[in-house]
Amino acid sequence: MPLIKDNELVPDPWVTLGDDEALPEGAPAIVSFERWQSEREALLQRNAPLGIRLRSDQPPKLVLDDLDRFAVVALEFPRFGDGRAYSYARLLRERYGYRGELRAVGNVLRDQALFMLRCGFDAFELAEDSALEGWRESLAEISVFFQPTADGRSPAHALRARRNGHGAIAPRAEESDDDGPIAAASAAPAAAETPGLSAAREPITAH
Repeated sequence: MPLIKDNELVPDPWVTLGDDEALPEGAPAIVSFERWQSEREALLQRNAPLGIRLRSDQPPKLVLDDLDRFAVVALEFPRFGDGRAYSYARLLRERYGYRGELRAVGNVLRDQALFMLRCGFDAFELAEDSALEGWRESLAEISVFFQPTADGRSPAHALRARRNGHGAIAPRAEESDDDGPIAAASAAPAAAETPGLSAAREPITAH
């Protein structure tokens, strides 16, 4: 499948394997959580980068102790109304400190591009090459945001403070008191399980 990184179509060096497929010799491979569980020791012996694919019902805390072993974590979007991968992405970036490639796979749609980016995804598998221009347009639709997220962009209140000469206000990631997902209300689109994003489409005016 076409892969987008940094707003460009790029070659994908990774092989995504089914649970019964042979491991490629010396090539980077992405395996399912089930395969990781059953073949963990053998996979760790490979002299090649390893990635893992998690379904929307497999939260990243299942592999928390092994996160540093994965160069790629691929989070699956099974359908438009399932927004759990947004929360998982923010957990990985903001709470667990994951710095590897965070890849969106499955039902990856143009209208969700910006929200995925804001939650911490930096690679996207698309259904067809022709989707690239629409993808770029989607990322450019909104330029100012009210909430801080994993993409590091300054939120509206920090931009306003800088304009008024008060300096930047450091963003603070949302947290919860348990091991559940970080709320994705500030970054994910309106969907069955995902509240909407508040965003400013026009430049901020200092008052």
